[in-house]
Amino acid sequence: MLNRNIECFMGCDKEAAEAGIVLFGAPFDGTTSYRPGTRFGSSAIRRESYGIETYSPYQDTDLEDTAVMDTGDLELCFGDTEKALDQIQERTQEILDVGKLPFLLGGEHLVTLGAFRAAVQAYPEIHVIHFDAHADLRDQYLANPLSHACVIRRCWELVGDGKIFSFGIRSGEREEFQWAKSHISMQRFDFQGLEETIRQIKGKPVYFTLDLDVLDPSVFPGTGTPEPGGVTFEELRKAVTLVCSEANVAACDVNELSPHFDPSGVSTVTACKIVREMLLALSK
Repeated sequence: MLNRNIECFMGCDKEAAEAGIVLFGAPFDGTTSYRPGTRFGSSAIRRESYGIETYSPYQDTDLEDTAVMDTGDLELCFGDTEKALDQIQERTQEILDVGKLPFLLGGEHLVTLGAFRAAVQAYPEIHVIHFDAHADLRDQYLANPLSHACVIRRCWELVGDGKIFSFGIRSGEREEFQWAKSHISMQRFDFQGLEETIRQIKGKPVYFTLDLDVLDPSVFPGTGTPEPGGVTFEELRKAVTLVCSEANVAACDVNELSPHFDPSGVSTVTACKIVREMLLALSK
């Protein structure tokens, strides 16, 4: 049963019966390869959302007028990655089963796999739009196939060739980039071709996964794997709005905020604004 959390993302305080979108957090960073701390991302986004407005001047809409429910963070099993993924999958499935759109707040990027497993079962023809600095296409990392460095490769195993579209990629092993040429569509460095991709898969169900380190670390230093050469806030805002308003998004996530690496709080507020813009575009 879906119940509203006591502390909600701003404006997301609707009850299950009226909500069309359901937020939930997955505070997991058990496979983080560099700097841990993304387990605190979802709660930070929820808490710090009250530092900005529910109204978006970009879209001239307000979260107060949307039907979004925040069910809070899952209590995940740390130390058991598969069990944590199972818990994420179960919550995502629960949301899909009642005809609502799951919106996951991470957590490291591996949490996507739990939600995506449920989305594939509900929508076998689902496609993936992926924003990230990193390819995340390794078959394994330190002999572990369940790593945030492998998450898109694991998603590919569920849908096959031609269904994953990655944007903003600027880091990875040479083998990842070579493998991508035969199996997925990858746009390096920026969002060129995004509009064409959305036209190409028009009408198809889409899973949209956003790793916030696609942003340049000068804009977003609060992440475990900062990678110079990223996009600006405005470029990302326009891109997520385009995906959420024009693609047939069936489920989505935002991940890889590690708030304590940015004591200024700017990274967390940046994440809050991106989540707000996504929610408003999806609600339209």
